[in-house]
Amino acid sequence: MSELFAVSAPGLVAFTARELAALGLNTGAQSDEGEDGGVTFSGGLPEIYRANLHLRTASRILLRFGQFYAAAFSELRKKASRLPWENYLHAEQPIALRVTCHNSKLYHSGAVAERILGAIGDRLNRPVPAARYDENSDVPAQLVVVRLVNNQCTLSIDTSGAHLHRRGYRKAVAKAPLRETLAAGLLMAAGWDGASPLLDPFCGSGTIPIEAALLSRKIAPGRLRRFTFMDWPNFDLAQWQAQLDQADQAVLAGGPILQASDRDAGAIESARANAVRAGVLDAIEFTQQAVSAIQPPHQPGWVVTNPPYGVRVRSTHDLRNLYEQFGKVLRLTCPGWHAAILGSDPVLLGHTRLKFDGIFSFNNGGINVQLACGKIPPDFDQSVVP
Repeated sequence: MSELFAVSAPGLVAFTARELAALGLNTGAQSDEGEDGGVTFSGGLPEIYRANLHLRTASRILLRFGQFYAAAFSELRKKASRLPWENYLHAEQPIALRVTCHNSKLYHSGAVAERILGAIGDRLNRPVPAARYDENSDVPAQLVVVRLVNNQCTLSIDTSGAHLHRRGYRKAVAKAPLRETLAAGLLMAAGWDGASPLLDPFCGSGTIPIEAALLSRKIAPGRLRRFTFMDWPNFDLAQWQAQLDQADQAVLAGGPILQASDRDAGAIESARANAVRAGVLDAIEFTQQAVSAIQPPHQPGWVVTNPPYGVRVRSTHDLRNLYEQFGKVLRLTCPGWHAAILGSDPVLLGHTRLKFDGIFSFNNGGINVQLACGKIPPDFDQSVVP
């Protein structure tokens, strides 16, 4: 059994830990510090496959490949060359190194990267080509993460490849797209039960309702994509296929009412195309309409949405009226429903005149945002409808 690490974005660590527990994977300590915030767990190849296939909120899965003390470059290269790199690297495969150094005698990240590449070449008896890591590439180079803290070196091999939010269905995006991992986290933070109706009146490219459909139908989020571990020399195709078959057998037919709308015709077109690729178009009612036109089902449910908050979209507009109207519409049409609204400005959220009893903090593309959760009261003043 090896130590594995599920990397999660700020705010999503607790939900990743919950997912790992639900998958029956042995979890350890949680960390939410810096780039490597996430959750440790243990396992081998089957657990690597399972985590990558099923986790909805993790960014990537790292294999803790080696840990040792190194206070000199010669020591670093010698100890790193003893590790079984041949199990994970093919001949001529480009390697991308991500190096961080803290409170260590070896503090120059470039020199550390040079020694690690040399160590890999020593083990494989050939020079190793270095590559720049491209987070947005569909087939990035094999990433090796090197951390030196107090002269303790930890080497980790990325098992995922492209960021896990890249499910494979979202080719078309609207403005200011929401990452799939964050959308899944919003649904979990909102407390949506996966069976009650769900409404997203600012759906954009459809990420929240599509993730809701995948979640409610128990469709594995990694079902449509490739992973770096598929290129490893020790890749077990039979084991991977068995996990795919098991995941497919668990898929549920039908599901709750999912309504998604946006006033932008292009956004709705993109959302529908993404839902087709995800295989869930039949699960979602897409409508081009303004917020004031929403007609939710009579059965109470959840409103989970990401309205414009003025940082990237409509930054020159005053959004106060939009939020006031949105709150009014929810009180008139969705009394008794749960609301979870993502925003970056508490003042704007306050204009909804909704009472929020739960706040979760996240990061959306470098912007600090909060998910405000609460129950929608009835609006006793129905004299004005937006």
